[in-house]
Amino acid sequence: MSRIRLTKEFSFETAHVLEGYDGACSQIHGHSYRLFVTVIGTPNDNPAHPKYGMVMDFGVLKKVVNEQIVGRLDHALVIRDTPVAKPLLDLLRTKFERIEIVDYQPTCENMITRFADILMKALPQGVMLHSLRLHETATSFAEWFAEDNR
Repeated sequence: MSRIRLTKEFSFETAHVLEGYDGACSQIHGHSYRLFVTVIGTPNDNPAHPKYGMVMDFGVLKKVVNEQIVGRLDHALVIRDTPVAKPLLDLLRTKFERIEIVDYQPTCENMITRFADILMKALPQGVMLHSLRLHETATSFAEWFAEDNR
């Protein structure tokens, strides 16, 4: 049977700061992110099964991505956990709840790599992550492909 790719698009609003960066992104700022998640698999071939013909229910894909990524990052501030950031984090925590502290510089490239790691572990058996595309702006994006990372 054919292998089929499914893609679902997600959007979320997230702020971040690139500590130590030599440009405007060293300031707290936000983006309207668009994330395209593409999975690959073989459609269910059991005519008696309610999901006959499906690689994966789009609703299941939506649930996984929303739980693992979008729900955590939408309207949140992503900031790297460093000694320099600690006083800022302490202050922000007194006023704001949606702060995602990460162990990496929250660039588009690092974020997409982390998303791939998370999603590969969360997808149902028989469905593999094929690719991700993360738009930070309308004209700037990073892409991750499983075939490039084997």
